[in-house]
Amino acid sequence: MDIKELLNRTDRFAANAGCQITEVDEQHAVACMTVTASHLNGGNVCQGGALFTLADLAIAALMNHSGQLTFGINNSIIFVSSAREGDVLRAEACHVANHPKIPSVEVRVTNQEGRLICHVTGMGYRKAVPIDV
Repeated sequence: MDIKELLNRTDRFAANAGCQITEVDEQHAVACMTVTASHLNGGNVCQGGALFTLADLAIAALMNHSGQLTFGINNSIIFVSSAREGDVLRAEACHVANHPKIPSVEVRVTNQEGRLICHVTGMGYRKAVPIDV
């Protein structure tokens, strides 16, 4: 089983939020989600936690692609524009620095029109144990 299959099966929180990894290799990872009514906040736009969950799943896929168990230790999100019900969101994670112990990643979350919804940076801690793939 590869990291895409593993995380799509075992990250139950992301799966319950409608997030799924669609691509992953050494250079980038992509996770997608369609905004539904259950993602909307009181302002009738996609709740920030849903956007963060999508970006976090892409980060996890990229950082764990090496085969070593990696956990997030610091993340930051900047909201640029709102996502609305029906939007198909794409979170693409790319390495900023693929350090052997402390990798860092940036993620751009865009909608189906390519409009930037949010930008996320993430830092991880790579443990000296393999991820169970």
